[in-house]
Order: sequence, then structure tokens, then C-alpha cells
Amino acid sequence: MKIKEIIVVEGKDDTVTVKRAVEADTLETNGSAISPATIERIKLAQQKRGVIVFTDPDYPGERIRKIISDHVPNCKHAFLPKHQALHKRGKGVGVEHASIESIREALKEAQLMETEAAEQISKEDLVDAGLIGGSKAKERRESLGEKLKIGYTNGKQLHKRLLMFQITREQFRDALIEVLQEENQ
Repeated sequence: MKIKEIIVVEGKDDTVTVKRAVEADTLETNGSAISPATIERIKLAQQKRGVIVFTDPDYPGERIRKIISDHVPNCKHAFLPKHQALHKRGKGVGVEHASIESIREALKEAQLMETEAAEQISKEDLVDAGLIGGSKAKERRESLGEKLKIGYTNGKQLHKRLLMFQITREQFRDALIEVLQEENQ
């Protein structure tokens, strides 16, 4: 599988693992303190070939993703659920621990993200769906994030993430139906 976009990862171990899974070029942030020079390289990569941000499913990975999104608009994003990125002995979580199949699937999903958003999902839609507030909101957001392949978010971030990834109302509705059906089993 060949990837046209440049994949932004956190470090060398991520690069090695990604290159085992796909034919691609990577750009490493070397941690969450992203330098202005690294941001400029990511901007250039986005202009020339496009960028897929592929960071670890943890707090530093989300921080890197946010910094990049704030400085480099219109990047695609690939996500791994935490359970697919766990170290075999429970010693951390990261892209470098994921299987080749999981990496390929996450990158494929990122490439398929729609470029045009349909009618936007409102914050009220999230409240009505029980994703913000309520006793089951956290579990629902976690399950929804996994189904939509956008990662886990808190209530505040969910709306931004849905818009950032241009999740359509139809995609949102279908994933929410699955979440609610699983909840009632």
C-alpha cells in the first residue's frame, strides 16, 4: 500500500513501524514540543503532497495533533484506538506498538475522509444524543470516537473533532445508532 501524503509521526520508532506497514514518507515531530522549523516543514509537506497526522492515542499525541491542526489547516488525521496501540507487556501506548493491519486500516480511513462536509452537527445534537452531560456520556463518546475513527475526546472537544474530520450527519447518526444498540444489549 503506497501513501501519497506525508505521514507526521512522533518519533523514529513510529517511522520504522509505519514503513513496515506501508510505502510512505514520514516526518517526525520528535516529541510534543514541536519546533517552529518542524511546523514549517509540515506546512510545506501539506502544500506539496498533503499530510496525515498519525500520533499516539494518549495525551501527548493529542497535544501534538492540536498544535499541528492549529498551525497547518486541512491535514488528514489517522487514529488508532488505545487497545490497538498498547505495548504487549502493558508498558505504554503508541503507534510503534500497533499491528501492521491496524496501521494500514487507520491510514486507509484517513485517506477516505470526505473533503466536503454535509450539514454540520451542532452542540445541541451532542447534548440530545447523550454525549455531553449524563451518566453514560463518557462511555458513549469513547465508543463513538472508536466507531468514527476520530479517537476519544471529552465533551468540549467532541464537537470540534466532528467538524475537523468533516463527519457528516449521516455518519454521525449511523455510528450513534450502533453505540446505543450496543449499550442496550
